[in-house]
Amino acid sequence: MLRAFLNGGRFIFTGPDRWNPLGLGTTALHAAPLVYNTKRSGGFQIGGRRFRLRRVAFPKRPSPEWFVVDLFENAEEAGASRAELTHALTGALQRGVFDRTRLREMAMRYGTRATARRIDSALTSAAA
Repeated sequence: MLRAFLNGGRFIFTGPDRWNPLGLGTTALHAAPLVYNTKRSGGFQIGGRRFRLRRVAFPKRPSPEWFVVDLFENAEEAGASRAELTHALTGALQRGVFDRTRLREMAMRYGTRATARRIDSALTSAAA
């Protein structure tokens, strides 16, 4: 149904279901799934379910590193502070959880400057 609603355009599900498993301390829940797509933005009722659609850039095959960037971009929705996320990301990087090169690339390509700076800070701290 969602594919038909978006006229066959690309889309991905994101939000708490994807952010919480990253292990960065978030445990948020949302009633309406967050869907990034190439066609529409807004809240929609589709097939009896409510969806929040956002027309934003996203990779064809999102990696966990991309979802980290997405989490930083949506920290308020996840009920987390960016400072806490940066600290948790530093620890995860020290444990080798994420690919550092891919994380930096995703931050530069899909994150705001503020997100890229925070991720770079975590990368630098983890390397020290």
